[in-house]
Amino acid sequence: MISRYILGLAAVTFLTPAIAVAQTAPAADTSAEALAQELGGDSITVGLGAGYLPDYEGSDDYRWAPVPGVIGSVSGINFQVLGNRANADLIPTRQGQDWDFQAGPIGVVNFMRSSRSSIDDPRVRALGELGTAIELGGFVGIGKTGVVTSPYDKLSVSVSYRHDVAGVHRSGIWQPAINYFTPLSTKAAVGLFGSAERIEDKYVRTYFDITPAQAAVSGLPAFRGRGGWKSWTVGAIGTYSLTGNLLKGFKIIGGGTYRKLINDVAASPTVSIAGSRNQWLGVIGLGYTF
Repeated sequence: MISRYILGLAAVTFLTPAIAVAQTAPAADTSAEALAQELGGDSITVGLGAGYLPDYEGSDDYRWAPVPGVIGSVSGINFQVLGNRANADLIPTRQGQDWDFQAGPIGVVNFMRSSRSSIDDPRVRALGELGTAIELGGFVGIGKTGVVTSPYDKLSVSVSYRHDVAGVHRSGIWQPAINYFTPLSTKAAVGLFGSAERIEDKYVRTYFDITPAQAAVSGLPAFRGRGGWKSWTVGAIGTYSLTGNLLKGFKIIGGGTYRKLINDVAASPTVSIAGSRNQWLGVIGLGYTF
């Protein structure tokens, strides 16, 4: 279902900055020097959260769903599996480097409207179920440590592309993104982020078009759209260590995003009539780093 797709996407945005902060550097306080000696080592974080999100992309009905995740760094290789999304940065991150070059594979399992039972609106349910898309691709990016508030904050930009290989929407998605995060102490960190998505024609026609036959059974008007910029998203995240510090122990993580659907996606009756172009999402979770 699309809720899992959005949740996985949000989980990446929410959880990655918190862990990246932990692996970058601590804020200056009495234990910062000792904590800094631990930077650059191997670590794994496992977590489980709850997300409040739309039934499908463009819905105005919301539900709760679980957010499992694993984030790790081994020999400088960073990887993560969050919800329905996985990626790995295959360029090793070395201790003490200011610039971080990033590149690697990315994969998303897209459940959008693959389960009618997860959709409350009867008009959208009447459009029928879709298959589960498997979107594979890659990303490149660059980050800089020590840019605004301290020697330990980090600003990064990236762009990714993925394409459906399961024959469901048979199209691609481009996603540029920018992230900024900073530790506030050895136990707390915050981050801000923004991204946008550009989609190809077949994506719109699979998920947002309505054929005359579908219009007859759903009561929504027929619609045919084109690809282009689909949405932009902004959000914030915060994390606080309940035991230990940002590099080890239990931590609580919470955040939220606002997404604006635009262009033909926003004009689709599944959004403009049955839903809303304003999409909100919140996540709260607990993680453990070892």
